[in-house]
Amino acid sequence: MDAMEEELKCPVCGSLFKEPIILPCSHNVCLACARNIIVQTPEGETPPQNRCSSDYDYLDMDKMSMYSETDSGYGSYTPCLKSPNGVRVFPPALVHRHCSITCPLCHRSVSLEERGLRGLQRNRLLEAIVSRYQQSRTASVKCQLCDRNPVDATVMCEQCDVFYCAPCQQRCHPSRGPLAKHRLLPPAPAQAGTASARRQASCVDHEAENYGMYCVSCKTPVCYQCLEEGKHGKHDVKPLAAMWKQHKCQLSQALNGVSDKAKEAKEFLVQLKNLLQQIQENGVEFEACLVAQCDSLIEALIRQKAKLLTKVTKEKESKLKTVKDQITHCTMKLRQTTGMMEFCLEVIKENDPSGFLQISDALIKRVLVSQEQWVKGALEPKVCPEFALTVNTDPLMQSILQLDFTQNKAETSTVLPAPLLQLEKCCMRNNSATLAWRITTMLSIFTLHLVGFFPLSLSISYNARVKAYNSAGVGAYSKVVVLKTSDVAWFTFDPTSAHRDIVLSNENQTVTCNSYDDRVVLGTAAFSKGVHYWELSVDRYDNHPDPAFGVARINTMKDMMLGKDDKAWAMYVDNNRSWFMHNNSHTNRAEGGITKGSTVGILLDLTKHTLTFFINKQHHGPVAFENLEGVFMPAVSLNRNVQVTLITGLEVPKSIM
Repeated sequence: MDAMEEELKCPVCGSLFKEPIILPCSHNVCLACARNIIVQTPEGETPPQNRCSSDYDYLDMDKMSMYSETDSGYGSYTPCLKSPNGVRVFPPALVHRHCSITCPLCHRSVSLEERGLRGLQRNRLLEAIVSRYQQSRTASVKCQLCDRNPVDATVMCEQCDVFYCAPCQQRCHPSRGPLAKHRLLPPAPAQAGTASARRQASCVDHEAENYGMYCVSCKTPVCYQCLEEGKHGKHDVKPLAAMWKQHKCQLSQALNGVSDKAKEAKEFLVQLKNLLQQIQENGVEFEACLVAQCDSLIEALIRQKAKLLTKVTKEKESKLKTVKDQITHCTMKLRQTTGMMEFCLEVIKENDPSGFLQISDALIKRVLVSQEQWVKGALEPKVCPEFALTVNTDPLMQSILQLDFTQNKAETSTVLPAPLLQLEKCCMRNNSATLAWRITTMLSIFTLHLVGFFPLSLSISYNARVKAYNSAGVGAYSKVVVLKTSDVAWFTFDPTSAHRDIVLSNENQTVTCNSYDDRVVLGTAAFSKGVHYWELSVDRYDNHPDPAFGVARINTMKDMMLGKDDKAWAMYVDNNRSWFMHNNSHTNRAEGGITKGSTVGILLDLTKHTLTFFINKQHHGPVAFENLEGVFMPAVSLNRNVQVTLITGLEVPKSIM
C-alpha cells in the first residue's frame, strides 16, 4: 500500500484526497483545493489554454468560493504559489465574471459552466479507496453503533456492511429471524470503506436520481432524467452495468500487460542487486590480485637491490683491498728507502776517503735504483674513490609510470586505427626529435599519449610517421610530419651527471666548483656525426689553476682532471702553457695560456674524426686528437679557482675551416 500512497495524494496540498473531484483532463484534486486554484478573469477575457466560451456568473459561486456574494465587486491579485509537493497553484483572485480552473499537473485550463465546481463529478471511487487506505493503517476498526466511546468491533455483517462490537451485535443484530441468514465476518480494516463504494452514486444534475446509463460520447454516467431532457438524445448511450463490465475488462487486460512489465522490472531489480554484490566481490578479489602483483614486483625489486648491493660490496672490498695492498707496499718501500737514506747520510759523515770509495759506487747504484722505483705512476692511487658502476633506472621508472591495465578482449580484437599526431607537441631540439601522438580505440575506451625521442643529424629535414599495433595486427600509418633539425647545437651543462662538488648557475650555462680538486661536468648534447664548435668564456681565474676543456664519454671519471682516464680527450692549460691529455698521457706542450676574459674554443669534426682547440679565436697547437669514433659529449674539469660560461649555438668560423 505504501507504493500506492502517491496515487492517493492531492497534487495541490500534498495530502490524501478529501472529497476528490475529477477535472476535465481526468486528473483529481480535493474540492477545497479546487476552490483555491480557481482563477477569475475580467469580463470578455478568455482564460489561457483550451478555454470554453461559456460565461460564469459570480453570484452562483456561493457554494464553491470562500468569498460571499458581497465580494463580487472586490478584486485582488495574488502571485502563484507552490503546493507542498512542488506543483504550482494559483490562489483565487477576486475579479469580475468569467471563471476557469487550471490543472496543477498538466496545466490545462478550462472554463467552468454555470454550476461551477458543482458541475464537476465527485470521484467517489477514489474517495472509497482513500478511506480504505486510511483505515488499513489504523490498529483496529471501531464499532459503528456505540453511542459514546466506541470500542473495537468484533464482527462485520457482510450484508449490512456494519461493524459491531459484541454487546451491540447481540442487541442490534441477533442471529435469529431474518438476520440469521446474514454472514458475520471478523472485522478487517480494508472492509471499512466498502459501504460507500457500494452505494450507487446520484446524478450531479438530478440529485434524486441514480446513475443508470453511460454516455459514450460524453464519457460520463447519466441518469434517466438526463435522457428524458434530451441533453444526450443523439449520443451513444449504453447501460451503466454493461459499460462497467467492459471497462473493467479493458483495465484488467491493460493491467496484465503492466503486470508483466512490473514482473520484469522486479526481476531486473533482483539482477541489479545481484550485480552490486558481484561487483563488490569482484572488486575485492581484483584489489587483492592487484596488491599481490604489485607486491611481487616490489619483492623482485628488493631481490635485485640485494644483488646490486652485493656487487657494490664486492667492488668496495676490491677497492679497499687494492688500496690497503698499495699502502702496505708503499710503506715497505718507504721504510727501505728511508733506511737507505739514513745509511747514506751516515756514510757521507765519515772522513775515511778510502773506505768511502770502497762502497760509494754500490750506494750510488742503490740510490738510483730506489729512485726509479718511485716513478710517477707509483705515487698515484691504483683505484679511484668513485665507483664505476652505473644503474640506469630510467627505463624501469618509465615502465612503472606507464604501468596500467591492458585492453579487454573487445578492444584487442580490433586493429588499432592510425595514430593522430599532435603537431603542437612535435618539435626538434638540436639533433633530437620529439614526436607526440594519440591513439584512440574504435570503442573510444581509452586514449594513449605517447612521446618518442630519436637522435638525428643536425641541419637535415626528416619525414616522420608512426603506426600502432596490438594482438589483432598492425594498424595504418599516421599522417606525415616534416621536422628539420637545428643548424647548430644548443646545449647547457648537465647537472644530473656532474660531480657533486660542481656548482651551476645562469640556467646551467655557468660552472665553478666547491673543491680545490678538479671536478668534471658534461654537456647535455651528444655528438656522433657532423662538425660542431663551441666556446667557453673564462669569467674568473685565480692562483694559476689548470682547467681542462674537451670531450668525453658519458661514463668518464668525474673526480679527477679531464683526460686522465681513457674516456676523455682534453687540453689542460694554465696562464703560460698547455698540454693535450688522454688516458693520463701528456703530449704537445704549447706556449700561451689563459687569463680572465679569455675564450677557449673546441672544434669537434666527426667527418674528419679530429679534435682541435683554440684560444681567443686562434689555433692553439696542432690537431690535438685524431681517429675519434663513437659518441662524444662536451666536457670541462676545473676547481674552485676557475669559473667559465658555456657559449653554444655557434657556427664554425670560416677562418677555422
